[in-house]
Order: sequence, then C-alpha cells, then structure tokens
Amino acid sequence: MQSKTKAIIYTLICVALWGLIPVVSKLGQASLDNHQFLFWSSVVSFIAFLVATVTVKKSKEFLSYKPGDWISAIVLGFLGTYLYYILLYFGYANAQGLEVLVLQYSWPIFIVLLSVFILNEKLTPRRGLAVLLGFVGVALVLTKGNITEIHLDNYFVDMLVIGAALSFGLFSVLSKKVNLEPYTMITIFFLTASIASLVSMLLFSDFSLPTNDSIVPVLVNGLFVNGFSYIFWIKALKEAEASFVAPLVFLTPVLSALYLIIFFQEPLLPVYGIGLLAVIIGGLLNKNNKTN
Repeated sequence: MQSKTKAIIYTLICVALWGLIPVVSKLGQASLDNHQFLFWSSVVSFIAFLVATVTVKKSKEFLSYKPGDWISAIVLGFLGTYLYYILLYFGYANAQGLEVLVLQYSWPIFIVLLSVFILNEKLTPRRGLAVLLGFVGVALVLTKGNITEIHLDNYFVDMLVIGAALSFGLFSVLSKKVNLEPYTMITIFFLTASIASLVSMLLFSDFSLPTNDSIVPVLVNGLFVNGFSYIFWIKALKEAEASFVAPLVFLTPVLSALYLIIFFQEPLLPVYGIGLLAVIIGGLLNKNNKTN
C-alpha cells in the first residue's frame, strides 16, 4: 500500500474517533468539570498505552531513551495531550461554544503553515485552496450556514483557544521530527498529561471520582478518542507530509454533526451537505497535488 493511501486511512480513522469529542464531552462533563474530565481521561489513556506497550513487547524501549528523548516526548505530550485540551476546555467554559469550535479547527491551518517553516514543506496554491475550502466547510457546518452568528468579541478567551490550536499544530509538526517508538512515546505523552492535569485539577478544581454516568464517556474518551487515535495520527504523519493530511481533519466537525444527529436527535440541515462537499473537494485537491 502506498504511503499516501496509508496516511489517508490512518487520518480517517482519527477523524472517525475525534468526531466523537462533542458526544463524550457532553456526556462526561454532566457530572465532572473540565479539569476532572481531562485528568481521568488522561489516566485511562496512560494505563491503556502502558498495557499496550507491555503487550506488544516494546517496554524495553524505555531503557534505550536518552535524556533528550525523554525531554522531547515530555514536551510533545505537554503540547498535544495537555495544553491543547486544557486551553480548549477553558474556552468552552468561558466563551460561546460556536466561536470556540470554529477557532478550534484552525489547527489544521497551523499545521500547513508550520510545516513550511519547520519541515520545509511546500505551500502550493492548490494546497492553500484545499485548506481554505476545508475551513469554509467547517464554518458552514458549525454555524449552520449563518456565518454572522460568530461573534469574536471575547478576545482573551479567543486568543487562548487559538493558542490551543497552535499548540496541537506545533505538536503534530514536531512529531514528524522525533523518531521514537510510538507506543512508548505516546505512553509518556499521557503520563505527562496525567501529571499536568492532576496539578491543574488540584489547583483549580477538586478531586472527584467519576460517577456511574460519566464512567463510560471517560473510558471511551481515554481509550479511543484521546487514546489510541494518537497512534494512528502519528502513523499518518510518518507516512505523508503534515500539510497533506491536515485538510482531511476538516471532516471531523462534519462527522461530529452527524454523531450529534444520531445520539441526540439534532436536526439534519441541508447546509451540512454543502459543508461536507467543500471539505471533500478540498481533500481531493490536496490528494491530487503533484508536490505531495
């Protein structure tokens, strides 16, 4: 199988899992606040990857890590599994959900831009148009076609959400420059997130065990949405240029809308089809880019 085809498959698996974020967040945060939900999800992800690392017999890789490798893994974990989510959750708690959602999905744009400067990837007109179409598709879906509903007037919170998007974009680009065994590396990611989120929870919230209502969302989020999706995301980044896979991520909020329709009986609007079409066209433009 060609590298680009593998990258597309891995990214689409991530999209399918990441699309569940609104569902598990809505269900999980019914009894847990954002700090508690992030902490327990991170702990579940850490335990799952630690078990997986032992199962696939990769645990000895920890012993081969040099100090620089540990620092790289910890920094990446802080950026991509803690800072991104803690800033994002703060945004949802303190600003209009719609503007946070739109700003959140600026991170594929940051991937494309950062890959030019950090990875020396080419930003072609076709690739730029693909990203633009993807973002327009996201905006159409999230605003249900009424772009005027977005009011970016909470500047401090909006900048923090943009900071979250930049954090995940930087995490994704820098991950291509780190050649560590994936299972052990991601185990360190979530160990870092667990420790950092424990500190934030104790500072800004209270220690609280998940209730019966939140156990399943925490497990689904920790195991799949914020857990094993990272394996596929790292694999996708290794198989193709970061700027190639980034536009495909714009499918995530479109799929999220469909999940909300399925799980919460939200209305199916024609504009969702238009948004999906824009994202698909953008993805096809990028896929056919000869410089990939």
